[in-house]
Amino acid sequence: MTGLTHLDDRGQARMVDVGGKPATHRVAVAGGRIRMNPAARAAIAEGTVAKGDVLATARIAGIMAAKRTGDLIPLCHPLGLESVTVEFELLDDGVAATASASLTGRTGVEMEAMTAVSIALLTIYDMAKAIDKGMVIEAVRLIEKRGGKSGTWRADGAA
Repeated sequence: MTGLTHLDDRGQARMVDVGGKPATHRVAVAGGRIRMNPAARAAIAEGTVAKGDVLATARIAGIMAAKRTGDLIPLCHPLGLESVTVEFELLDDGVAATASASLTGRTGVEMEAMTAVSIALLTIYDMAKAIDKGMVIEAVRLIEKRGGKSGTWRADGAA
């Protein structure tokens, strides 16, 4: 009817059947950032946020979120992830986050990588909101995916 993979021939939502697809190694990398005031950025960098180690907590939250993506996104397959990493870079005006997810399977891990970044950034917001309620989460996007039928894809401008 529409050519969209998550709709059946009557236009109703469905989870895509990946049972006949070959298992291949798949990797996805996502990124995003959170802008904040200098006081919040300094407190995160110095480890003086009252709630504790912001980046360590955000890293764990991102990894946990990637593992639960199938529970959060209605038509995502639950996946047996083999690896998830979440890394941070302190910027002049905030923090950049990058997440990578991988597995050998029949469907990609793009949503898992983007969920990891999103929840990691939300955790940073939650832990530092007493210092800066005006933080802005932005630019959450897929940077790269490898594997599967469509092969490798990189976002324009991605290093």
